[in-house]
Amino acid sequence: MTAYAKKNTLYISIGFWLILGVECYSGWSNRTLTIQTGGSVTIPCHYDEKYSQQKKYWFSEFDQSNTYTNTTQKNLSVIDHPDQSLFTVTMRNLQNKHTGLYYCVVKTREQPPKNIINETYLKIQSAPDVSVVSSGVSGHEGGDISVQCFYSSGYKNKLKEWCRYEDQSCYTVGRTNTSQNSSVQISDDGRRSFTVLMTGLRLTDSGWYFCSVGEVLNPVHLTVTEAEQGTNCKYLICSL
Repeated sequence: MTAYAKKNTLYISIGFWLILGVECYSGWSNRTLTIQTGGSVTIPCHYDEKYSQQKKYWFSEFDQSNTYTNTTQKNLSVIDHPDQSLFTVTMRNLQNKHTGLYYCVVKTREQPPKNIINETYLKIQSAPDVSVVSSGVSGHEGGDISVQCFYSSGYKNKLKEWCRYEDQSCYTVGRTNTSQNSSVQISDDGRRSFTVLMTGLRLTDSGWYFCSVGEVLNPVHLTVTEAEQGTNCKYLICSL
């Protein structure tokens, strides 16, 4: 699908939702998530905590279907995590036919009655424009983690970022302090990959992030656990 065709689809889709009286949230609009053919992906959908008890669903323009939270099918799971104010959508065995627009939606019981909290253009490719070694990493409090993000040659000169889904904060190439005790460093090797180094991890660093190159992204979940007393942990290698 060409960029022009994609934009037209986007405008038509937003217009369709507005006609139905839906509030559109544009947090990560116009972003493309690229996944390898036959692969899987988990997409986080953050919502305001006041909606923790409201109905939520995943809407697919591919087959015009709604899948409500706490539903598990062969190739699709939509699970609500009210304690984290988010629900996750896991899609498996993705094929070219699944390329298209998808929405995370909350039924608000307000006016308008529905709220789009996330809009994702999913693109299935044999060689994804942006990818990661692992979609999940873990580390200990006070330790470090490293994430390697790959991009295709056409994205060499695009902006590279490491972003957090929840608050939409992003870090670019260079070093950015996140507090007195932790930092994020991004280095681009100029040969189709960049590396994210997070040091001095805090428990509050746990959550969903994504590698971003231009308007293309790929999600990564970070889990930070409490450090064991007397343990020195760096890059997931721990010794007494």
